[in-house]
Amino acid sequence: MTDQEMTDQELIKRLEDGTLSHEGFHHREHVRAAFLFLTKYPALEALQAFSKALHILAENRGKPQAYHETITWAYVLLIQERMRKAATNQGWAEFAENNPDLLAWKDGILTRYYRPETLESDLARTIFVFPDRDRIL
Repeated sequence: MTDQEMTDQELIKRLEDGTLSHEGFHHREHVRAAFLFLTKYPALEALQAFSKALHILAENRGKPQAYHETITWAYVLLIQERMRKAATNQGWAEFAENNPDLLAWKDGILTRYYRPETLESDLARTIFVFPDRDRIL
């Protein structure tokens, strides 16, 4: 079973216990998981739980440096904003359909808010760094 075929509950459980496979858990699935955490917890708790789960997953894969705090927090906050702006409570499929810009990884939405050198920095990887683009594109 790929991560895309998992139920919402299975995805959250396997992410929280660090047993997700590397195959199939790419950007879209990260966004889905963040969305699910935000449906399960208040925003700050979701941010904490999702960040912790990603840390565990990266460590279990032997790549603790793969966790990126700024990218994680920025996406969680953008997803939360979009969820709150929606006129109705959306499930994942509807949310994904209505927010394709959040699902694009290469040249994704964060390029509107961050300079590349900022996101590539060790500082942004270890703590949340506020957006630093002089203008929003």
